[in-house]
Amino acid sequence: MAFYTDSEQLYGSMRLLFALVEQDEPGAADAILASRLVIRLRCTAPEAEFTINGRRRPVQVVFGPDSARPTLDIDLAADTLHDILLGQLSLRTALGNGLLSVRGPALKAMALAELFRRGQVIYPDVLRERGLVAQE
Repeated sequence: MAFYTDSEQLYGSMRLLFALVEQDEPGAADAILASRLVIRLRCTAPEAEFTINGRRRPVQVVFGPDSARPTLDIDLAADTLHDILLGQLSLRTALGNGLLSVRGPALKAMALAELFRRGQVIYPDVLRERGLVAQE
């Protein structure tokens, strides 16, 4: 059974997560800014799309379809994103096991590492604040 019941629940959690990361650690997206990346994450089960635009400061995140042309396209299940943010699955393992696919310069996906590291610290609080219980 999927952790997130619908797209709005996933979007709400990700909006809060990105807002808290920016508030607590504004430098977490510096690697994305330095690389001038536009990264689109497309989730399934439930369907959701997030575009992280590092072409201008501050990094902008669009929740839902966006017209910006991505440098990197990352496709993954929402449960895979959830497991990565809980620290139960690494980006490298997810990629190696085919749980996510990357189109574009895959090595540049490592620019997401600091953002994900900071997100992992905050994500359990996001789940608690939104009344969601992480499945272990």
